[in-house]
Amino acid sequence: MLGLDEALVNAVLEDWRTAPVSDRQRAILGYLEKLTLTPTELTEEDIAPLREAGLSDRAVEEAAFVAFNFSVMDRLADAFDFYIPTDTEQQATGSFLYKRGYALCKLIR
Repeated sequence: MLGLDEALVNAVLEDWRTAPVSDRQRAILGYLEKLTLTPTELTEEDIAPLREAGLSDRAVEEAAFVAFNFSVMDRLADAFDFYIPTDTEQQATGSFLYKRGYALCKLIR
């Protein structure tokens, strides 16, 4: 799975609270869950545990931005019934992007 430990990924997907991840990762996963499920309940107090775990404001902003993009794409995919690639197609695309990055996308513009 693109250099990721498949058992770890599955453990996080199953329950990030009990998955064997670092305190930093657990802190940001909790924040992102709240951001996704109950964004109106977020307060400045929710940032304190992130800072205590050693995350910078920039890291929190980037994580929130990634979550935002996935959220928008998910809603668009549902609204427009996007084609869902097979596991094999996803693996091939993921491997390509992992090896070469998004730099080739600039050539298409």
